[in-house]
Amino acid sequence: MKKHLVLTLVALLAASVSFAQGRRGLRINEIMVQNDSNVVDDYGQRGAWVELFNSTFGPLEISSVYITDDPAQPKKYPVPLGDVNTEIPARQHVLFWADGKPSRGTFHMSFTLRPGQDNWIGVYDADGKTLIDEVTVPANLPAGHTYARKADGEEGWEVRTGLTGSHITPSSNNIIRDTNVKVDMFKEKDEQGFGMTIMAMCIVFTALLLLSVCFYLINRIGAHISKINKMHSHGLAIHETPREERPDHDSSEEIAAIVMALHEHLNSHDQEQTVLTINKVKRAYSPWSSKIYNLRELPRR
Repeated sequence: MKKHLVLTLVALLAASVSFAQGRRGLRINEIMVQNDSNVVDDYGQRGAWVELFNSTFGPLEISSVYITDDPAQPKKYPVPLGDVNTEIPARQHVLFWADGKPSRGTFHMSFTLRPGQDNWIGVYDADGKTLIDEVTVPANLPAGHTYARKADGEEGWEVRTGLTGSHITPSSNNIIRDTNVKVDMFKEKDEQGFGMTIMAMCIVFTALLLLSVCFYLINRIGAHISKINKMHSHGLAIHETPREERPDHDSSEEIAAIVMALHEHLNSHDQEQTVLTINKVKRAYSPWSSKIYNLRELPRR
């Protein structure tokens, strides 16, 4: 009993440690202090927002963590429990609104951001003491601009204007990839597509060759097993019988002849249309001897 209790405690401790380590991958990714023409919330209103990013390669549950704008009050806004949307998928984002209206839902925080001032934002773990991530937004951040990481979850911050090359990306990747570097490089090296054609043909023929080898090996293994079974049926041991005296396995023609003979023998009755088969069926009840057909039904008066 004590052993099981100790194992249970160890498992719970390991799970809590791994859960806490997973939350360390939570990152503040992008902040907008003055939202005059950007994304709107679920009430159709524009407000300041804070984007969090799951930098791990697994889903991350962030309920019961704290988001605050005051280091003296680390538990200013606790992310509520019981909302399925608080589980951030791997390498994905979630948006929190700094509108001071937590009654509007899980993602509406209890504080607002102050334009024209430095805004410190921190994320604390469920104990309210462990700081997971923090950032200070500069006071000179213009309206409609964001303070964002240059790449999701990585070091290095910059001011984004929303213009080409400086995109504002709420709930999306900070780096917008509209091209694939490897595809572009392949296109540059092989403009006519001959290399792609040869590569595709080589893959197809290699796959067919491998299938042929597999089928050949399966056939050889089956023939060897068939020969062993035939020797056992003759009472011969494979290790004691010389190779030249070993009976060969049945050829495919012989097997086909045996199968056809069995088919003709077992199904010959179905081919004979002039044979009538009568099967005797024993029944405890017969409707012909029922008395209900012999009684007269009296008319109603």
